[in-house]
Amino acid sequence: MHLQDTFQATQAASRPLSQVPAETITALLLDLADAAVAETPFLLAENARDLALMPADDPKYDRLQLTAARLEAIAQDIRNVAALPSPLGETLLTEERPNGLQITKVRVPLGVVGVIYEARPNVTFDVATLCLKTGNACLLKGGSDAAHSNEAIGRVIQRVLARHGLPAAAVTLLPPDRQATEALLQAVGYVDVLIPRGSQSLIDYVRQHARVPVIETGAGIVHTYFDETADLGQGRAIIANAKTRRVSVCNALDCLLVHEARLVDLPALTAPLAQAGVFVYADERAFPALRGLYPAALLEQARPEHFGTEFLSLKLAIKTVADLDEALAHIAAHSSRHSEAIISEDAAHIERFLNAVDAAAVYANASTAFTDGAQFGLGAEIGISTQKLHARGPMGLEELTSYKWLVRGTGQVRAS
Repeated sequence: MHLQDTFQATQAASRPLSQVPAETITALLLDLADAAVAETPFLLAENARDLALMPADDPKYDRLQLTAARLEAIAQDIRNVAALPSPLGETLLTEERPNGLQITKVRVPLGVVGVIYEARPNVTFDVATLCLKTGNACLLKGGSDAAHSNEAIGRVIQRVLARHGLPAAAVTLLPPDRQATEALLQAVGYVDVLIPRGSQSLIDYVRQHARVPVIETGAGIVHTYFDETADLGQGRAIIANAKTRRVSVCNALDCLLVHEARLVDLPALTAPLAQAGVFVYADERAFPALRGLYPAALLEQARPEHFGTEFLSLKLAIKTVADLDEALAHIAAHSSRHSEAIISEDAAHIERFLNAVDAAAVYANASTAFTDGAQFGLGAEIGISTQKLHARGPMGLEELTSYKWLVRGTGQVRAS
């Protein structure tokens, strides 16, 4: 089938989706969750074909890898979304105008959601789940790195759609080639919104070349500021979790900012990182504070390019700052506006940080690892928006909807 024909079929499938009863969608999603678990041997076998083609030390390897535990977690996320109330038809505003017009603002689907993503087969499940729950059809353009995994997941989804009488084109997996990417970027009139998930280079390319509306998600250059008043034990746990829980995710810590008065505590603060094998790029003041107390094989003096880098690996930059002002200035200069955190016992510093930092998620005394749709109670996420128009932060059900105005009259005409 020609790609334009594919786009037309998906657009046609999107029109009746908003009218499918909520209980039908709930039953479908619960079936899909069960199928994800039941098909574990098949999905892992296909995933292994993709993994065999990628070096294990590639930062994308962890994102690509499926396990039985990860599939069970995916299934639970699907069940969580199924249990949430549908946002469709929600009344956002109702008003009677002086002329008697009854005006109602109601939540509706976006229509056709296109997603371009790299080595993240879980995204195939996440997008299909969230789009079906919100009455949207979706066009999924995965990368060649995950071609076998995505194809296998697509087959599972298609079988579930068929069992519940929904059109196959409601969830369409595009070929994993460059031609499909270019066609999707140019799909004016067929795609209502396009969401890239992946590296900064992918996001930049989509933003620069797309002719359809784009919501940017994904790239996370994440900082945590360890304030003069911060609790050492709390800081050790937060920083270790933010850096080492999963290094390949966009909410992982990239740069630790340390108040100069706390350099004496830096060896103790970073001890869990040393145990985890984190390579540290320390600035000219942090380096001597760590020398001889942090493994020499894992310590190097930082260069300018280490700040403002999303490492996606066991690497971390450390920057010494004189005060909160310098920490805020560094974050403003280097942040991707994804997730930023402060560790402090000073209430005034915490409030200033929360209010001053321009990011989708701003934390006080907690790990940035929580920037996640499921953790925020959204069931799952289609991505984490780092822009400000329409959606910001983890994008769940509400962020996949728009609204329309319903106007009911009794013969009113406008005089002027």
